Amino acid sequence: MKQDIHAYLTGQGVSEELIREAAAFRERYPVEPEFAGRVEVPAMPFLGKDTLEMAMAGLLQGENLLLCGGKATGKNVLCQTLSWVFGRPAFDISCHIHTDSASLIGTDTFRDNQVQFRKGPVTLCAQAGGFGVLDEINMAKNDAVSVLHAALDHRRRIDVPGYQRIPLHPAARFLATMNLGYAGTRELNEALVSRFLVVDMPPLQKETLEDLLRRYFPDMKNPALEQFSGLFLDLQRKAGNGEISTKALDLRGMIGGIRAIRSGLWPSLAIRMGVLNKSFDSFEKEILEDAANTRIPAGWSREDVFGG
Repeated sequence: MKQDIHAYLTGQGVSEELIREAAAFRERYPVEPEFAGRVEVPAMPFLGKDTLEMAMAGLLQGENLLLCGGKATGKNVLCQTLSWVFGRPAFDISCHIHTDSASLIGTDTFRDNQVQFRKGPVTLCAQAGGFGVLDEINMAKNDAVSVLHAALDHRRRIDVPGYQRIPLHPAARFLATMNLGYAGTRELNEALVSRFLVVDMPPLQKETLEDLLRRYFPDMKNPALEQFSGLFLDLQRKAGNGEISTKALDLRGMIGGIRAIRSGLWPSLAIRMGVLNKSFDSFEKEILEDAANTRIPAGWSREDVFGG
C-alpha cells in the first residue's frame, strides 16, 4: 500500500516534504487490527494537486477540515483519499435534520441486565484515531453539532454526561463536507466554523474530468471522451449561470450511464437515464435535452464509444 500511496502522491505533484511527513504519520500511528478494515484504498483517488496539498498540510498540523463547494467537486472522494494516504480508519457520519448529540457521541443502552454506554461514531473515531467524515454537516442543527466543540478545538476531548471524559487519540481528525444551497441546509455558526480549516473545492476542469473518465473507461474512444466530458462541463456552466438547477449535474449518474452503454444501450438513452432524468421540471428538461443532443449524436452506438 505504501508504494501505491507514494506513486499516487508523486503523480499528483505533491511536494516531497508532504509525502515524507505523511509516511512518517503512518509509521507513528499504526492502526489497531479491529479497525484495519476501515482503511480502504479508493477506487478512484482524488485528482488535484493544490487542494490535496492544502488538506494534507492542515491534517499534519492537527487541524480539522471543512470541505465546501458545489456538487460534483469530489468532497467525499477527497475524504476517502486522505484516509488512505494517512492510513487512518474512516468513520462516515451522515448529518441530517434528525441528528442529535446521542447519535454522534452515543447513548445509554440496556445490555446484560444493566445500563451501559453504547458508543456513537464520533466516540469510536476519537478512540480509534480515525478520520471522522461529517457528511453534509450543514444539514444538522447547530445545537446538535455543538457537542463536538471540545473535540474540535485545542481541548481534543469528549465529555459524556454521566460517564468518563474521553480524550481524542492523537491521530484523530474530523473532516466535514458541506454543499452550498441545498434544500434543508443552514448556515454554520461562527463558533463551529472557527474550529476548521476551510478548503474551497474548485469545480471540475476539462483536463481533470477527462483524466477521471479515462481512468474509469480506459478503452473509451477519444471523440466520445471529449463529448461526454464536454456535456458535463456544459451543464456545470449552465448551473453556475443559474440556467438550470444542479439536479442533473451528477457525475456519478454520467459514469453509471456510460457503464450501461457497455451492455449495448444506446448512448442517447444512457445519458438520458444517467443525467437528463435527474430533473423533473419539463422546462429544465428541454434545456438538458438540447445540451445532450448537441454533444451525443442520436445515431451513436456502443462501438462509437468504446474501442475494440
